[in-house]
Amino acid sequence: MLGYATIGTNDLDKACAFYDALIGEMGGRQLFGSERIKFYGTGPGAPMLAICTPYDEQAPSPGNGNMVAFPADGPDAIQALYAKAIELGATDEGEPGDRIPGVFYGAYVRDPDGNKLCFFQMSAG
Repeated sequence: MLGYATIGTNDLDKACAFYDALIGEMGGRQLFGSERIKFYGTGPGAPMLAICTPYDEQAPSPGNGNMVAFPADGPDAIQALYAKAIELGATDEGEPGDRIPGVFYGAYVRDPDGNKLCFFQMSAG
């Protein structure tokens, strides 16, 4: 249902270094792009994340309430992704843990540009 989500950056090279490493931990990679936008994923038919310098050439700003969430295979994988993001310069927005016991387990960070990311596992509750 989701084709791709796009988030803005002030420094495309720095953002690429962050997402090359982080998305690589999830089995993805930079698939294609141009001078101002890069697309990450596992393949062109699967959902992707795009990072870009805004088309209008204005400063990017993370939206309040906007977030990109990445599924993970359980608490250990979520902890590993959270730790990798922090190692890469992300800031903590919520350490790994149960958010809805037995249904939703997640961790939250902000990338170096302030975009909010979630690593999660959801179970039928």
